[in-house]
Amino acid sequence: MRILVIRLGALGDFVQSFGPFAAIRAHHRDARITLLTTPPFAALARRSPWFDEVWEDGRPGWRGLPALLRRLRAAGFARVYDLQTSSRSTRYRWALGRGVEWSGIGLLASHPHANPERDAMHTVERQREQLEMAGIGVFPAPELGWLDADLSAFALPPRFALLVPGASPQRPAKRWPAACFRDFAATLDIPVAVLGGRAEAELAAGIAAGLPGAVDLAGRTDFGQVAALARRAAFAVGNDTGPTHLIAAAGCPTLALFGADSDPALCAPRGPNVVVLRHLPLSGLTVGQVQAAMVALNPR
Repeated sequence: MRILVIRLGALGDFVQSFGPFAAIRAHHRDARITLLTTPPFAALARRSPWFDEVWEDGRPGWRGLPALLRRLRAAGFARVYDLQTSSRSTRYRWALGRGVEWSGIGLLASHPHANPERDAMHTVERQREQLEMAGIGVFPAPELGWLDADLSAFALPPRFALLVPGASPQRPAKRWPAACFRDFAATLDIPVAVLGGRAEAELAAGIAAGLPGAVDLAGRTDFGQVAALARRAAFAVGNDTGPTHLIAAAGCPTLALFGADSDPALCAPRGPNVVVLRHLPLSGLTVGQVQAAMVALNPR
């Protein structure tokens, strides 16, 4: 039996699908499961224990779309779990025809997520209910031991905190000001390691500069290293951005900061030790308020 799972991104959404991925694998133990995703997440998905095959052409341009549709039709999928449930992924339903079972949304879904309030649900609960309506009843906790990496190149101190000061460049209101991250770090009795992508190198460098023992890791980490850092860190403080979700899922005590641009009721990071602090606007959140919220965490 061939199964297709669709999850295109972004990173936070992808991380919040780890549970559904594990549930689908547990339910279809003997099936050949293919994930349709996008290039940023293909290597991560191939390392995981949930898929036999990963396609990374899930968001093609118009020129590449006919080739993807032909590939979908030729694969012989018996069932599709559309965890993206976007207009794009729903259109792929038409390419496969009525003979393929489909868990998702849209008129042709054989196993629709028939809850009119689905858009008001947190991603985790929404996807779980979708799978329950498709007949999946067992939801094992996703085991993440495979998501690890060597950290010896980073010269980390014995104990440190993680800071995640970035977020989508298109949504600057999701970022607590860099000066606030720096002021917060200056109050800690342990050094910080600052995470970010290459585009956030200047942001991270500005926070780390002059802080005793600070390690600037912007542009230097892959997903496995972020998870490994999360397992070693005493705690993390970050904006609503993909790495914060990954850090929380890996088990690090995490304080997630939210502003007006995203609603934690719909997309807050999930993990064994997560505290969410929302302030509108996020730029008005004070260091003192962050310190007060830290009381609810259990740093290691």
